[in-house]
Amino acid sequence: MKTFTLAPLFSVIAMPAFAAGDTGWADLANTNTVVMLAFLLFITFLGYMGIHNMLGSQLDNRADGIKSELEEARALREEAQTILASYERKQKEVAKQADRIVAHAKEEAANAAAAAKEDLKASIARRLAAAEDQIVSAQSAAVKEVRDTAAQVAVAAARDVIAKQMTATEGNSLIDDAIKTVEAKLH
Repeated sequence: MKTFTLAPLFSVIAMPAFAAGDTGWADLANTNTVVMLAFLLFITFLGYMGIHNMLGSQLDNRADGIKSELEEARALREEAQTILASYERKQKEVAKQADRIVAHAKEEAANAAAAAKEDLKASIARRLAAAEDQIVSAQSAAVKEVRDTAAQVAVAAARDVIAKQMTATEGNSLIDDAIKTVEAKLH
């Protein structure tokens, strides 16, 4: 229907172009009239064949395709935003977990340091006790050695003194007294 209303409109608009010829605009000898009629006939044929409907449907199909692509792009964008939010949550969780791991490691390090200090104190105390035991042992060994040496020196000095002051008869009488004492104690 649009085609039939547009054809006369085009012919009216084209009137000034027909005025240029020598013959009238309605004469078939005028080439402009023939071209105009052929054009109108071609436009009418296209309208009859429904080209305008096909062009409209193709444009509508194209518009629907663009709409579906836009909807798909929106859906992909929303999905990407969802995934991004998920990754951001996971990143925050991983950061919190890393902070907990670091705090736990620091706590374990502090506990290990405290235990090492206690072990070091215990080790130092054991070594000090061992050193004191060695000192006491060395002191008692030194005292014993000094006593033994003093006894040997005293015995040697007494022997020299007795040997110088004693005569043979006194020595024999001392030996006899010692033998009697031993016999009395053995029986």
